[in-house]
Amino acid sequence: MYKITEELRKNGFSINLVSKIIERNNFSKIFNTLEYFCIFLVADNLEIFVENKKYNIPGGNAAFVGPYKQIELGNVYHKNIYVIAFSRDFFDKTSKDSFYLNSHLFFNFKSEIFISPYYGTNDYNNILLVERLQKFSRLNNEQIYLSAAHNAIESLILDAYLNENYIESISPENLEPSNLVNKFTVLLQRDYKIHKKVSHYADQLKVSSRKLTETTKLIYGKSAKQMIIEKVSFECEKAIRFSTRSLSEIAFDLGFNDEGNFTNFIKKHLGRKPSEMREMAG
Repeated sequence: MYKITEELRKNGFSINLVSKIIERNNFSKIFNTLEYFCIFLVADNLEIFVENKKYNIPGGNAAFVGPYKQIELGNVYHKNIYVIAFSRDFFDKTSKDSFYLNSHLFFNFKSEIFISPYYGTNDYNNILLVERLQKFSRLNNEQIYLSAAHNAIESLILDAYLNENYIESISPENLEPSNLVNKFTVLLQRDYKIHKKVSHYADQLKVSSRKLTETTKLIYGKSAKQMIIEKVSFECEKAIRFSTRSLSEIAFDLGFNDEGNFTNFIKKHLGRKPSEMREMAG
């Protein structure tokens, strides 16, 4: 989306004033969301172009923009407009989260963005969302801060579902790619410990492996195999860093035949041995 901040690169989440992002991007107002999901908190009126289509967003709305969208912003200086950017790996913890990410909020085939009104005043939302997250960030407890960030995103998504304009008719041929990827990510959340081959998920979805990969590339810009590897890598790293179990126990729990295969996978995809990662985590 812009010159990636250290926070977004490290944690997969960030919240910033849009004007500050522009300053950090050498005052360019043109961005690409890359692999990130974005929610704009629009307290003041905003003019924005997404994929060369103009949208005028009134103050008091949240705007949801999916990955790999070209964005050009209008005048945002001296305006109270924040953007929450987050990665799929940061938010996607459960099958429910997978459903949210693959919904029409971020993949809306009738519009490049989805606009939903706030529930409450601008001041209320500024305190509830922005100031609250800033307070959590100062606690010097990363896990609590990221948990609060996840909850804030989920609250905004649930508020959007209350918008009566959300329920709309979508043609089956346009809905198919999003639905297929949604089902894949739900299955991946369920089966990643046991099944690490694309063919398993393609069989479950009754499509070819090629069709599944073409669809994930369309929606995420990544192959199905890459998404599986990233999911398993994320879960491995999380277990190594935060679990008190032995490495052999973690390897067994995550579906590896032995600790050697587990170690080779970690070294190949994360660049370090599991023992080194555990030492670094303290």
